[in-house]
Amino acid sequence: MHNPLRSEREVFRAVLIVAIAAGAVVVLTVLTRPAIGAALLAAEIGLGIGLLWRAGRGSIPHRAEVTRRDDPVYRILVLANETVGGRALLNELQNRVKGRNTEILVVVPALTSSRLEHWSSDVDGALDEAGKRLDASLATMAAAGLRARGHVGDHHEPNSALEDALRDFPADEVVISTHPPERSRWLERGVVTQAREEVPLPITHVVVDLEAEAGAPAQAARAAS
Repeated sequence: MHNPLRSEREVFRAVLIVAIAAGAVVVLTVLTRPAIGAALLAAEIGLGIGLLWRAGRGSIPHRAEVTRRDDPVYRILVLANETVGGRALLNELQNRVKGRNTEILVVVPALTSSRLEHWSSDVDGALDEAGKRLDASLATMAAAGLRARGHVGDHHEPNSALEDALRDFPADEVVISTHPPERSRWLERGVVTQAREEVPLPITHVVVDLEAEAGAPAQAARAAS
């Protein structure tokens, strides 16, 4: 389940709806009887819980807003977390920029380590760690000749971070990097599937096996000795 309040706009809308509903309860209570107002309040609470549950489960259809720009630059939006510095991702991007005037935006969501941190917005540690990973990744990309910039995305969930970035970055395609399926929480939560359902752009999924990449240099050294 993800946080159903995916942006500041949706939070504002939720607050506005709550205020209107509370006003309706007060007015009905004053004009009729307290029991009727209480019944309306109970109905509104039940409806609100149901809608939040459906939104959190992803059952309400949703399409991301995508900014477009008419120029010769080909723009790639990269969404990655722990795998942002992986060689498999770097190789994928190098192949995609060949022969193109390309701009890359790397988004690293500041993901929390527990649901309590997620709902309480206690994200200082997550922001710091995501920033360090992003800086290291951008340095590696620059050394490889890739024109890239980046930012730490919305901490609530990766799909929300992706959607927020697409409002400002006119991407032509999206590359999502994850761990292998047996170790990927993103794949378990359906991040790639949800992106393909919601984002009207080509979505490429790159699997980065950091354990295999870490062992490759050692294996090469043993083979050469």
